Amino acid sequence: MPPRPDEPAMNPSACAGFFHSAPMGRREFLRAGSLSLLGLGLSDLWRAQEAYARGGGSPRQAKAKACILLFMWGGPAQQDTWDMKPGAPAEYRGEFKPIATRVPGIQICEHLPLLARQMDKLALLRAMTHNDVNHTTATHHLLTGRPVPRQGSPLGEDWPSYGSIVSHLGRGRGVLPPFVSMMPRVPNGAPRFVEESHGQGAGWLGPLHQPLRIDADASKPDYRVGTFELHADVPLERTERRRALLHSLEAQVRRQEANLHQQALAAHYERAFALLSSRKVQQAFDLTQEDVRLRERYGMNIHGQAVLQARRLVEAGVPFVTVFWQNDGLTNVSVYWDTHNRNFVDLKTRLCPVTDLAFSALLEDLQQRGLLDETLVIWTGEMGRTPRVGQSVPGGAGAGRDGRDHWGKVFTSVLAGAGIQGGVVHGSSDRYAASPASNPTTPADLAATVYHCLGIDPRLQLIDRLNRPLTLCEGQPIEPILR
Repeated sequence: MPPRPDEPAMNPSACAGFFHSAPMGRREFLRAGSLSLLGLGLSDLWRAQEAYARGGGSPRQAKAKACILLFMWGGPAQQDTWDMKPGAPAEYRGEFKPIATRVPGIQICEHLPLLARQMDKLALLRAMTHNDVNHTTATHHLLTGRPVPRQGSPLGEDWPSYGSIVSHLGRGRGVLPPFVSMMPRVPNGAPRFVEESHGQGAGWLGPLHQPLRIDADASKPDYRVGTFELHADVPLERTERRRALLHSLEAQVRRQEANLHQQALAAHYERAFALLSSRKVQQAFDLTQEDVRLRERYGMNIHGQAVLQARRLVEAGVPFVTVFWQNDGLTNVSVYWDTHNRNFVDLKTRLCPVTDLAFSALLEDLQQRGLLDETLVIWTGEMGRTPRVGQSVPGGAGAGRDGRDHWGKVFTSVLAGAGIQGGVVHGSSDRYAASPASNPTTPADLAATVYHCLGIDPRLQLIDRLNRPLTLCEGQPIEPILR
């Protein structure tokens, strides 16, 4: 699919054509690179890294070496998952019952039994709040810690997402990219609104820090990520000849343009060849190497296998992976976690059981591998749902009699892993799950907490395309949930 006119250039990691079916030519590659001239160059990167070090944010001081963000696109209903209201009237509390968890005094939905047993690992933020009820812009708030720059702004003006900041600061090791976005889809699925959502990419940082995006369904037997594997009719010798030709072309470009930005893009082009020939890369994307019982523990479905893929990537050295809830193809009544209709049917059958299986398996798997203490795990959507069943709100999309509309005033996000104190609840909502009752928490505070756990100074100064210093985050780390 060609990029939208208002999108930043194609992911530079894809410049050799191994994410998309159509190969990218030299001219298109340089055109994509030219857009980075509007953003930050290498000098800005070095300046930011120096400021980062002066600010006390050293990767060696970070508790989290990596982060897996499970993004439940659409907006999970807070009162039907993590913040039950059994004492509220029926039209508010809904159909589900709360169950006890491993931590006395904390209850969650009956359809999350596996996660209830792991409550000692989780920190629930029950008073997350903002004022946006639009999916495509509220996403920006949760993925960056900042509201969308302006209504109708192009994606290239977005604030950089967490993963793009991690990439910008030089995290990661080896040939794998520092930022991977799992966005699995099914054939003939629902409209891909996620693609139009703000905040998921590099924004004004430029195309160098866009995520490697994976659309493939990891649950399929023929799961492949682009064309990482060398074709049988392209022997290694021919690949090496192409590499030599590439070096010659890049030398000419450097002599003609003498531009640090193009040299940086040449490095990404070189990474493409390394990816094509790296056994480590092929292994990282080969889920058949996992025991079938572990794969089943995650769930042999599109979301469960994407979460397992995220764990394999983190284990292989990728510092930031986002797993978006899949495009599940339900177009007529409900899609993603956007339950305007069939709220209770879908939560009971296709939403809660799948996330319960995958999220709990991820926590267990990371702990057994000794990775949980160095991997931050985030579970969140971009908003919550209306307090009353069937309630519609201005700016929302309406609700059927068995659904809930958009609601940003209060919702729940969940953290676990590196730097996070498990078994705690921070903040509370009122008796109707309509507004914060204590310790309201903004997306900026969540962002500051994420950066703190990653060893990144939330007050780090970045330089934008107009050479203006900008503070990375305006929020405060949530001290009560930090270890």
